Amino acid sequence: MMTGAEWLAASLAASGQSHVFFVDAVLRPTLMALSRLGVKPVLAHTEKAAVYMADAYGRVGGRPGVVAAQSVGAANLAAGLQDAYLARSPVIALTGRKPHAAQHRNAYQEVAHAALFQPVTKFSAEVAEAAHLPRLLRQAWAAAVSVPVRPVHLDLHGLMAEVVEQGSVADPPADLSALAAPRFRGGPDPDAVAAAVAALVAAERVVIVAGDGAMLSGCGAEVLALAEALEAPVLTTLGARALVPTAHPRVAGVVGSYSAPPANRVLEQAGLVLLVGCDTGDQMTHGWRLPRAGVPILQVDADPLDFDRSFPATVALLGDPRAVLSEVLDQLGRPARDDAFAREAAALVAEWRASVAPRLASDALPIDPARLCAEITAALPPEGMLVADTGYSGIWTGTLIDLTTQGYQRAAGSLGWAFPAALGAKCAAPDRPVLCWSGDGAFHYHLAELETAKRLGIAVVCVVNNNRGFGQGWPNLRRAAGNDPAAAAELLRFGDHADFAAIARGFGLRGITVERPEDIAPALREALAASETVVLDVRTDIEARAPEPYTPTE
Repeated sequence: MMTGAEWLAASLAASGQSHVFFVDAVLRPTLMALSRLGVKPVLAHTEKAAVYMADAYGRVGGRPGVVAAQSVGAANLAAGLQDAYLARSPVIALTGRKPHAAQHRNAYQEVAHAALFQPVTKFSAEVAEAAHLPRLLRQAWAAAVSVPVRPVHLDLHGLMAEVVEQGSVADPPADLSALAAPRFRGGPDPDAVAAAVAALVAAERVVIVAGDGAMLSGCGAEVLALAEALEAPVLTTLGARALVPTAHPRVAGVVGSYSAPPANRVLEQAGLVLLVGCDTGDQMTHGWRLPRAGVPILQVDADPLDFDRSFPATVALLGDPRAVLSEVLDQLGRPARDDAFAREAAALVAEWRASVAPRLASDALPIDPARLCAEITAALPPEGMLVADTGYSGIWTGTLIDLTTQGYQRAAGSLGWAFPAALGAKCAAPDRPVLCWSGDGAFHYHLAELETAKRLGIAVVCVVNNNRGFGQGWPNLRRAAGNDPAAAAELLRFGDHADFAAIARGFGLRGITVERPEDIAPALREALAASETVVLDVRTDIEARAPEPYTPTE
């Protein structure tokens, strides 16, 4: 017989967790037991930051990231799960909750939890006593790693989960290490494969669009093999940026709203579109303008609910994308194909790359962020990982930083996600260099986690694209203000007083201010070689615009 705390700690340790993330006060006996078992508890400063760490840990490691907060912090934790839910990331959220006797009686700081977690989890359950832990933890874990991969939630009775921790469990500890995301790799229906192959062979101007589901499946080799066999250009969503080498001759870039012009132009010209693990939301489709109406669509997805969501699927292939594409490749062989469209797409990409090349080498002051992108492309080692925030950070990194075998993780929409996420990514992959790209507006959100990085010795490189404001909306707001910069600045610009390098030093870390383009490369080399977190405060020009997507005419 074990206590609930002993059982939970032993099960998490047996299942391969290296870190768990939390904000006090919750699961104290469990966390102390985990520490004795070699699992590192990571105390964060806010529940959202703790969730973002667990989110990236889950994305990188394939096993769920575990995050915990007491009942009082449950609402904050639920808010942080939005990004993990949108990004289809495996996270197990554990919260305390006051037991039934305290419900509906104005218990201190207690609100109903179920409503908070319903929109951001695929499974949520109360754990009223320790004896229920073995069944519910296994169910939650299995749900988290099964397609669609998404967060789950267990509400443990007791303000700090002490009711469950102090109870007794008769079952032996669970070893859930075999349950990794994606849990199942089901193959497709043979008739659907045959129909898809016939459509692909008959079609001209085939375009392959690979999304986050393809990234989860790890089917980059199959996507490129299919592109070669069909003489088809490949586009990716932002979340699948690292699925294939970004400078490969068949790759035309990130598609949709956060893209460079060639990608949407290529998709507009498609005669048939093969969607591989794409959610067909407004980001990927640039407001549902692309693909063009009436273009046949073959859709590959492991989640049946994503078929026909935005466009009718001419052929729907249900199954793990890697397994499906392998079957398609086996039946397709190497048909005779005209490569004219592939050459047209490559020419569009080459023309755009030539047009932006001067900016990648720019000596302008303040620094053009495009130059910063070029320096990161050159500096990030093959085993490195790039973690990017949302908004302009996603556009800069998704269009102007080239990746070969490096990983890429990006915020699905929560500003400020990148820095805590970079810490979580480093916990999941301690031997890989991790570089975080964050705007100054985003970095302000979770500055306190610099203390976490220092205390626990988590070493990441945090590049702050510091243009002293929210740069993405700056020109639009300035126009709305009648081209009155002062009126616009009141709403969108920060002061000049934030010195992120000095702030890093205040936390006992290394901080480097970069004001000249020629200083970027040596600063990156120094930071990547360091054994501690380093903040690069790169002073950039808010007037420098990131690439803008091509928008089809109506």
